[in-house]
Amino acid sequence: MTKEHIIQNFDPSQPGLAEATIFGLPFSSQQSEIIIIPVPWEVTVSYGSGASEGPNTILDASFQVDLNHQEFPELWKLGMYFAEIPDSWQINSKKYKALAQPIIEALEAGENLENYPAFKKDLLTINKACRDLHTEVKDKVLYWMNQGKKVVLLGGDHSTPLGYYEALATKHESFGILHLDAHMDLRIAYEGFTYSHASIMYNALQIHNISKIVQVGIRDFCEEEVLVVQNENGRVLVHTDADLKAESFEGKNWSQQCDEIIASLPNKVCISFDVDAMYSWYCPNTGTPVPGGFSFEQATYLFNKLAISGKEIIGFDFVEVAPGDNDWDGNVGARMLFHLCGVLAKNNGMKTGNRINFKRK
Repeated sequence: MTKEHIIQNFDPSQPGLAEATIFGLPFSSQQSEIIIIPVPWEVTVSYGSGASEGPNTILDASFQVDLNHQEFPELWKLGMYFAEIPDSWQINSKKYKALAQPIIEALEAGENLENYPAFKKDLLTINKACRDLHTEVKDKVLYWMNQGKKVVLLGGDHSTPLGYYEALATKHESFGILHLDAHMDLRIAYEGFTYSHASIMYNALQIHNISKIVQVGIRDFCEEEVLVVQNENGRVLVHTDADLKAESFEGKNWSQQCDEIIASLPNKVCISFDVDAMYSWYCPNTGTPVPGGFSFEQATYLFNKLAISGKEIIGFDFVEVAPGDNDWDGNVGARMLFHLCGVLAKNNGMKTGNRINFKRK
């Protein structure tokens, strides 16, 4: 059956198809323009857990998302596909997370790992397992890119996109990262873990193709991270939440701030969105919540402006959604994922339909 025939016979106003892919869409991987690669991984988490369940939490909630998006009413016709991944990713996440926890507990108790040879050996094993995961993610991303697909990554904790960035670096000589987060994630091998979720942007800086990282919404950071920013001599630009709020209190509006953020980005941009960048009521179960942040609508407004700015969006990752006692985190995550897919599609010249306007003249 052709994709055109499927579109003609699919009713987007009805509930999503339970046996279909993400958002209840009826398309195969080959019929879908956007491939979503889930990475259920959280080996090095040191506070709250659950990020490894984020992809399936979002998948489950996605069937309740109405497809007639105001900004991108025909986005669903492009097709978004939730890719199959190796079972080993989730199995190894649990395995190596269990191996990591005694190390984290020892360090938090003030112990010196030099006195624990077994822990030092386990640390090397964990670092290798994380590196192997990143290589497998890179290979998976390149497999779909080489078929002409737009590929995005859905975490998992924030360590998961490193292989994704490495894949982008094989296709693009130079690009920047628009990084929305409560944390800088510039710690060097945090708690001994080379590929810690708290080290993702430091590790990204080791990829020479990444020319700039622009951070937005930052609320927590340590001295080591400040030194990394200073030593990069402008390669990392930080917009703390405190600075953004102070500017708004003094009269600068969000539209103006978004324009400045976008203007500071290079021509090619990958979005990295940690859900804890938003106010905690949008993500109450994320692993490392911090007071402050911005709203769902502020985030989507920034992305909408980026989409029409003339910059090229080459991809995005969306991470750190974790389930709770209800479907709230998944619902927020699914809707943000859908919006990000729309931004990516529109920016890349795909047909997403005209915005639905309800205002009367």
